[in-house]
Amino acid sequence: MTLFLGLGVGGIALLILSLVLDGVLEGAFGGVLNGFFDGLLSLPVIAGFVSMLGFCGAIVLGTTDLGVVAAVAAGAVAGAVAAVLTWRFSRALMRSETTATPRGDDLLGTSGTVVTPIPASGYGEVLLRLGGQPVKFAAKSREPVGYGAEVWVEATLSSTAVSVRPVQR
Repeated sequence: MTLFLGLGVGGIALLILSLVLDGVLEGAFGGVLNGFFDGLLSLPVIAGFVSMLGFCGAIVLGTTDLGVVAAVAAGAVAGAVAAVLTWRFSRALMRSETTATPRGDDLLGTSGTVVTPIPASGYGEVLLRLGGQPVKFAAKSREPVGYGAEVWVEATLSSTAVSVRPVQR
């Protein structure tokens, strides 16, 4: 029983180490082991197998009279299932793609609305859409622009400021 519980706790400790030291073991030998640890032999998969082998073996040994061989067999089956599920879950997470993060250059040519009037020699504020979300930017213009006017973005001055011109219709 102690051996099985030790395996279970050791598997959890290995999982914690794999989360804290992500990729250290894979890169420890100059990338030679990268092909082996990248798939079914990654640390989270091994940790899942070892911990399920230990805990399931302890449960079978403690609740039945089947003996150590049956406990090892049940633990190995449970560990294999946990390893495959961990491998598939990590693969699904690695394949999930996100959209590109919007940048300031994505604002060039977009239209917006003045929410704080822009004086000829200073800054006002405009409401623009960045990544589908309304975002308020500091805005500078060559000519004064009043509240509620529609403007076009000519340039991005910084991550929070743009240069605009009024839309002529």
